[in-house]
Amino acid sequence: MNFENDENLDYKLNEIASKVIKQKRLEKGYSLEDVTNKLNNIITRQSLYRYENNEARMKNIIFKKICLALDCDPQDVWNEINDIFIKDLNFDNATILDIDTDTVQIPVLGTIKAGIPIEAQEDILEYIDIPKKWLRGGRSFYGLKISGDSMYPKYAENDIVIFEKTEDYISANNKDCAVMVNGFDATFKNVTISENGISLVPLNLTNKDNYLPTFYNKEQVESLPVKIIGIAREKRTRL
Repeated sequence: MNFENDENLDYKLNEIASKVIKQKRLEKGYSLEDVTNKLNNIITRQSLYRYENNEARMKNIIFKKICLALDCDPQDVWNEINDIFIKDLNFDNATILDIDTDTVQIPVLGTIKAGIPIEAQEDILEYIDIPKKWLRGGRSFYGLKISGDSMYPKYAENDIVIFEKTEDYISANNKDCAVMVNGFDATFKNVTISENGISLVPLNLTNKDNYLPTFYNKEQVESLPVKIIGIAREKRTRL
């Protein structure tokens, strides 16, 4: 868990994690010293106190070690944290579809890995229907298939996410977006735009690929470049 890349990054997840960690310790009947002793003093009592009171940001490795010292499975604890967090999330501009109405087909272009950036696929896997009215005003859409778990549980393995094509940074702020890095690497993350640059944030901070929140300053955004290529509008989950 790492929120240190940008001071404007949303700290909500860390705030929830702090409360859950403290609650777990108290439920176990452990003192701060008990936990730091079980950690062989790799963190101090003062540091643990700060983590529990949201005064410091936990990196992934520290979060996992604290969970283990509390005799808890890190993924189980993270799922509990994410469940609390996800209740406050609204899906980005999603609408309920009547797919039998006037529709048009769009291509699912390939797989985008929601874990670590991978080269964007150009092959068309299939076609899916969207309402034709979505295309009003010259808007266009494409689908991408999710693999990896860094955007779980909002997006799961094999979900198809429908993106509206855009390069507008303003409309992308605080949205789940497809982002092109280095001109050819695509990744799917929640985007935070600030005057200092752009942050790409996984929803599942204990993802198996260990993808951490990543911040690109204004110079990197221009030089790499880092480009918004789509905003998530809907997901299709298959049983």
